[in-house]
Amino acid sequence: MIRIDKQLLTEMGLGSLSEADKQSLLRQIIETLEIRVGQKLANQMSNEQLEEFEVYYNSKDEQGAYKWLETNFPNYKEIVQIEFDNLKKEIIQAAPQILEASNSSNSNPNLTTPPSDPILQNPINPPSDPNTPPSPYPGGVNTPPQVL
Repeated sequence: MIRIDKQLLTEMGLGSLSEADKQSLLRQIIETLEIRVGQKLANQMSNEQLEEFEVYYNSKDEQGAYKWLETNFPNYKEIVQIEFDNLKKEIIQAAPQILEASNSSNSNPNLTTPPSDPILQNPINPPSDPNTPPSPYPGGVNTPPQVL
């Protein structure tokens, strides 16, 4: 099981972030992971499979989507783990820059948004609405910060 929580941030050297920045970064990590996993799986799906999965995704049937993935992509948990490990390595490498950006924004009261880490942005397919990232993957951003 992959856990995306404050302990993960501490493990990655980001435990000193403000609470607001921690929450923002956790949301970005979840969204980025969902997008990356979604892209990997979508690239492996036929048009028919994409249509089948969309039915579950669009109806917010997480149980149906989960079962469908287990049936059609029994290795999808491995894909999630690989993408998570890659993302975690990228964040660890960028931790000094993330902390610097956070410290800069927290010391400048004119900045009202938390720092944005370019590693967590997906230039190929950014989510049009951050509350509903595209993902052929059960568990949207309304789930607790925990991924499969």
